Amino acid sequence: MADIRINMHSDTQSRPTPGMKEAMMAAELGDEQSMTDPTTIRLGETVAELLGKEAAVLMPSGTMCNIAAIAVHCRTGDEIICDRTSHIINAESGALAMFGAMVRPLDGRNGIYGPDQLEEAIRPSRRHAPRSRLVEVEQTSNAGGGTVWPLETVRAVAEVAKKHGLALHMDGARLMNAVVATGVPAGHQAAPFDSVWIDLSKGLGCPIGGVLAGSTEFIHEIWRWKQRLGGAMRQSGVIAAAGLYALENHVDRMAEDHANARVFAERVANLPGISVDLDTVQTNMIFFDVSRSGISAPAMQMGLEERGVRITAVSQRRLRAVTHLDVSSADVEEAADAVRAVLEEMPGDAPGHAETRPARSEQVL
Repeated sequence: MADIRINMHSDTQSRPTPGMKEAMMAAELGDEQSMTDPTTIRLGETVAELLGKEAAVLMPSGTMCNIAAIAVHCRTGDEIICDRTSHIINAESGALAMFGAMVRPLDGRNGIYGPDQLEEAIRPSRRHAPRSRLVEVEQTSNAGGGTVWPLETVRAVAEVAKKHGLALHMDGARLMNAVVATGVPAGHQAAPFDSVWIDLSKGLGCPIGGVLAGSTEFIHEIWRWKQRLGGAMRQSGVIAAAGLYALENHVDRMAEDHANARVFAERVANLPGISVDLDTVQTNMIFFDVSRSGISAPAMQMGLEERGVRITAVSQRRLRAVTHLDVSSADVEEAADAVRAVLEEMPGDAPGHAETRPARSEQVL
């Protein structure tokens, strides 16, 4: 196995910093299950205030945040309207099927759809048709390229949803990246939504967890689903302490990740046979297409790993690179040089080379 020095597979690959580890070790602990873990309580209060909601609850993962929220919002036969690239469609093992919910996917641009598309997708009230129930927004859009939903678009979509009496849910896995990229506070972006969560284990650099927020009544119901899904914990303050540390120390520094992503994108965009849509490089993600180089994306991934760089093929032609707190400005320069080296040393796939490792799906966490 190659020694990976630069891991740009995902921001989930970030590791707790020494300061975060110290905070975790020093955390005051209790029992989350009986609502007596003081650090977990403080994290919930902090995130609820950050997002402008009444209450919030720590969950083991962002996927569990989505599943529990949808379970509360939707009944069997209800329909969720979201972009076709959404995580809830492509990367949650078909969890929606457990609740009998349906999905109406929209063809947005870079993961972002508009109010007119939503208006057209909402079904009239007929007993023959599914009931339009929930509108979902993913901020930032992962498969869209790390693109940021503009506040005016969010508000316009929310206005349509509310006009029709639909609930609104934000998958805010990378909401804090959007905050740093735009300067728009998290509470402003979350304001129209009935439920919203942030991920602790991506750009914030924690080892685990997400925090889901909403009304007091909503969170009361979420606790029931947290129990059903097996996510209720005990001394969860160890996890919560990492989240509190990250919110105090790791938000503003995401600007470095965004700057590093831009540097990497611009460097690989100038390489022969590679194309990058620089307009989508708005936060910490870079998708690049190698189809004109004569090298498949899986072959490029293998060549990079031989040079100690991990960037993931998401199809036969595209790769995704993600910057985070463990990727420095020097690292992205070296990673771009590694892409150049692979292109120079592999003028085209040898027979069967592309098949030696299957490409991952277009949806990468």
